[in-house]
Amino acid sequence: MIHRLEIENFYSISETQVIDLRIGAKVPDEEGRFAEIRDGAGERVPKTVALFGANASGKSNVLKALALLRWLLVDSAKEAPDGMLPFMSFADAAGVATPTRIKVHFEWFSDLSNTNLREMEAQPYVQYSYEVRLLNLAGQGGKVLSEELRLHPLLGKSKRIFERGEDGKVLTDPKYSMKRYSQILAKLRKNATLTSTLAQFSGDFPVLLFWDWAKRIPSNIFLDKVDLPEASILQYYAEHPDILGRLNEVIDRIDLGLSSMSLVQFPAGIGATFAHRGLDRPLLFQFESEGTKSFIKIFPYIKEALIVGGIAVVDEFDSTIHPSLLPEILRWFHDPKENPRNAQLWFSGHSASLLEELKKEEIFFTEKDQQGRTKIYGLRDIESVRRSDNFYQKYLGGVYGAVPRIG
Repeated sequence: MIHRLEIENFYSISETQVIDLRIGAKVPDEEGRFAEIRDGAGERVPKTVALFGANASGKSNVLKALALLRWLLVDSAKEAPDGMLPFMSFADAAGVATPTRIKVHFEWFSDLSNTNLREMEAQPYVQYSYEVRLLNLAGQGGKVLSEELRLHPLLGKSKRIFERGEDGKVLTDPKYSMKRYSQILAKLRKNATLTSTLAQFSGDFPVLLFWDWAKRIPSNIFLDKVDLPEASILQYYAEHPDILGRLNEVIDRIDLGLSSMSLVQFPAGIGATFAHRGLDRPLLFQFESEGTKSFIKIFPYIKEALIVGGIAVVDEFDSTIHPSLLPEILRWFHDPKENPRNAQLWFSGHSASLLEELKKEEIFFTEKDQQGRTKIYGLRDIESVRRSDNFYQKYLGGVYGAVPRIG
């Protein structure tokens, strides 16, 4: 899970904005909504993180930072040489010339040098941080200026796992020496991360466990809103029959009016038919409601995260899904049977009624000033907010800010 996210000079986020999720030991948690950062830390973080605010206030940009982080660590080495990195800095003169910075604190296995899967799963989790600084310049392409992965022990100073400086040199802890990978490092492009490059050219480098962490961030957002075509969604279900099986279990349980979805091979490709309770014949995908289609499209991101203990990143979580279904999805992340590995859900939404389903530690707001700069703050940062307050009514009444201004 992510404990803390820092974003600077990224789309509408100009000055550094911090989302700190850490919760003290005294905060009550009767519903299992929080998870320990690590044994003995005395701190917890929420399993669901909700972003609310007016249109174009910067909600999606927070989620884009997580999606970009995954792309950098997993896929950047596969892109064409000397290309621009897929993001925008804040759109003023200073922003264009200033590096973009993303830093994330997270928990992962304690020994990145042990790649034995069985032994790895038995390891305790510890805290790490990863920071990357990026720059896009017209005519020069994109560049990873620097990146650093650090281990933060419960006691004592943090320890560098690896560090890549602006001069391109890579420094590591002796335990993670890269001398044997000198030929791979010679291929390290300016617009690709070290982790992605090593993953592409070497299958045994220990820090590939960090690459594995980044792979566990499924997302439905990138540079722009992504609405995957029907064929891509159905192909995913065809390649992951276990996810299709879980979808059918959920469809039957949450009562969308469906009893199951089946994949059918048509001459033009894979299609889907839906069995409805009370109907004599199945219906094709295109005849289903937008809400049903939307649920089927986001379900893989959510279920994949729940299975592997990842971080599901879902933009416009409530755009077409019925409000009565949304709390059910949130409950999956709080249910130890559905979420045995403490997966985390980050989502943006407009449905203020969801505030009635959330705790104040799970709620964050985005708001723009007159210069178009996004400010991010948590509900718990606002003075005099009580856990017993009606967040829904107070938010709509403008008490917390971050609501649309009309007129």
